[in-house]
Amino acid sequence: MNVAKIHDKFLIKNFWEQKIVNQGQHLENEDMRKEKSALSKLREEWVQRLDNRTKHLKNLNEDFLRKAKLAKMSEQT
Repeated sequence: MNVAKIHDKFLIKNFWEQKIVNQGQHLENEDMRKEKSALSKLREEWVQRLDNRTKHLKNLNEDFLRKAKLAKMSEQT
């Protein structure tokens, strides 16, 4: 084999290996950034707040319907 071809082969191989390493490091850094982000915590808090609000509104509606039903029954008697 020609020395130039071998040299080019190693340069190309090293180039792509370095690209792969850099991409892996970039992905790790991005994952760390996402873990440190407050966005997921805020999203969880809002989901919890919305769930609590939904439960509260459901209970209010049930109480209203129960009182309306009792009032209707007392009017009939």
